[in-house]
Amino acid sequence: MILALILLPAAAGAAALLLRADALRRALLLFAAIAHAGMTALVAFGLLEAKPVSTWLLLDDLGLLFLGITSALFLAVAVYGVGYLSRERGVRRDFEEGWPFSNAPEAVFTGNLLFFLAAMTLVTATHHYGLLWVAIEATTLASAPLVYYHRHHRSLEAAWKYLLLCSVGIALALLGNYLLAVASQPAGAALTVEGLRGAGTGLASPWIRAAFLFFLVGYGTKMGLAPLHTWLPDAHSEAPSVVSALLSGAVLNCAFLGILRAFQACVAAGEAAFARELLVLLGLVSMGIAAAFVLNQADYKRMLAYSSVEHMGILALGVGLGGAAARGALLHALNHSLTKGMLFLVAGNVLRAYSTKVARDVRGVGRVLPASGVLWVAGFLAITGIPPFGPFVSEFTILKGALDGGRTTVATLYLALLALTFVGMATTVLRMVQGAAPGGVPRRPEPWASIAPPAALALAVLTLGLYVPPPLVRMFEAVVGTTLGG
Repeated sequence: MILALILLPAAAGAAALLLRADALRRALLLFAAIAHAGMTALVAFGLLEAKPVSTWLLLDDLGLLFLGITSALFLAVAVYGVGYLSRERGVRRDFEEGWPFSNAPEAVFTGNLLFFLAAMTLVTATHHYGLLWVAIEATTLASAPLVYYHRHHRSLEAAWKYLLLCSVGIALALLGNYLLAVASQPAGAALTVEGLRGAGTGLASPWIRAAFLFFLVGYGTKMGLAPLHTWLPDAHSEAPSVVSALLSGAVLNCAFLGILRAFQACVAAGEAAFARELLVLLGLVSMGIAAAFVLNQADYKRMLAYSSVEHMGILALGVGLGGAAARGALLHALNHSLTKGMLFLVAGNVLRAYSTKVARDVRGVGRVLPASGVLWVAGFLAITGIPPFGPFVSEFTILKGALDGGRTTVATLYLALLALTFVGMATTVLRMVQGAAPGGVPRRPEPWASIAPPAALALAVLTLGLYVPPPLVRMFEAVVGTTLGG
């Protein structure tokens, strides 16, 4: 089953490059997304067994959590993407001439979107640190062409910045792998999660610390932790909205998972306290820098990107605090992915109607796009932690964990930075929704394919604010207790 989850989207991506008919290619995208989500759901509910392929490929609770998030978000993006691709059919294609297949940009876009899913699935399923490194790099290579889809000079700049900075980060993570190998030599442990866990305190602590530093900086670059986040606002702003939703809601989680795997090595070696303090520090720094840039942000897609930087900081902070806060961080990873995916899809509707990303030029969204306006406000309330939405529960859980652990200063800074971000986003979002639309922007029909996916994500986020299913709670407790050191 694990191989099927990886190979299905990879094979579909290869087929998408060869198909000549747009309808068949889009149908293939939908089929792959539905099949992947269906298999993931069957595994999650215990109806299908995901047998380990080897000590390198197996699904534990932590990997299954992030696989479920990725698969669900990709399904929403695929449904939205079918309508998006049909609307973008007339967009200028600079390199179509001479390409052996019809409609080259759409073929490349769909193919890379499916390769992207395959790479992210591999990230969640691998327990070997070397293969994890390869898989995270593969997510960069598969998604970079997606950022450049519109063939604009700003898209090109964003794609190159994404490639270069994430390649620097992945190079540092490679050094982390080398240092991890050195640390495991005294115990003769394999570079797998289980191998290092079995070695325990036989691992060389100084080398483990050095390895974690390189992993944190390397994968932290891909995760968007400040001050390593500089690629993220450009890539999220210039990419198509369907890609922005995946970058923010799924690929950042892949890098976060890489850091959690490195953290597992620290737990095994008895160096969890060292790793936790670094995570708390970077978490607060990320939240602070994000809050500064969200205030008076002119571009509403960049505002959402800086919001992602803030929430990656919240995840790092929660894991660093440990205990209940770590459980809150895992729940927050789910809430953030669903909410930010919804917001980026709605931002795509707004961009199509107003043809601008400048927030001050967008007014009256509630009148021009009534359904999108409601979802835009709901997404804003959710992402800023307002009840009854899911992020409120996870953010409150992290706050409670900080207070229970006696980290009053950290809790105070955490609340203050959340408040700053709320003020910054409220100023932009509410002005966009209210008032009269600029001249020449009529009320537009909203196709179901552009509304149903973000509406479904909004419903899921609202449900998680009112009720967290017990199996999900047990999964969080198991991950924190056995994987993240309690």
